[in-house]
Amino acid sequence: MNLPNSITLIRIFSIPLLMWILLSPRFNGVAGERELLASAIFIAASMTDGIDGYLARKRGQVTTMGILLDPLADKLLIAAAFVTLVQLNPSLVPAWIAVIVVGREFLVSGLRSIAASEGFTIEASELGKFKMVVQIVSVVAVILDHRWKEWVVFGNYVFPIHWIALVAIWFMVCVSLVSAVDYFVAFWSKIDRRVVKRRRRAFILSRRRKPVPPPQADRDVAAST
Repeated sequence: MNLPNSITLIRIFSIPLLMWILLSPRFNGVAGERELLASAIFIAASMTDGIDGYLARKRGQVTTMGILLDPLADKLLIAAAFVTLVQLNPSLVPAWIAVIVVGREFLVSGLRSIAASEGFTIEASELGKFKMVVQIVSVVAVILDHRWKEWVVFGNYVFPIHWIALVAIWFMVCVSLVSAVDYFVAFWSKIDRRVVKRRRRAFILSRRRKPVPPPQADRDVAAST
């Protein structure tokens, strides 16, 4: 077990801890401890997504296990966070939003699986990376909104947590949908070119394998016999 894969496993093991902190009644009586601790764990787990990939490439430790676990860990973390937020803060994260987020992750995973079976890959787009940042901001904002609607900082300045969470959630939904369409378009363009090349190759091979008719003299002899 190398270091990058160990970091990925830590991210996976942090998921049940995050859910337990957010849903356990153990933290009900402590003001803000649940929200701050859960936010810190989620941010730290999200940061390991870039760390394990960077270390794997730098140290030459890209393995099949890492290629499998890394995207799985990302999707489990996001899916678990939004499913938990449906119970923790349903006014900001209704069930249909969690369905969109989780469904988008399944869609992208399915497209990448089909692409791999066809012999090509769908690289992570800049829009997909931006979507991940927006998801982190929205999850943390919704968690903090469960305890505070706003923070008073720098004298009379008010940090509007509730409005940030509300805007971030809706913006995240829009970015997720656009990102899903972007991945689907990229997949469709590549798979369409593959189908065209495959049909063209099959047509060429069929023409090459077409039987050559015998000469006229041979056909006359065959007919006379």
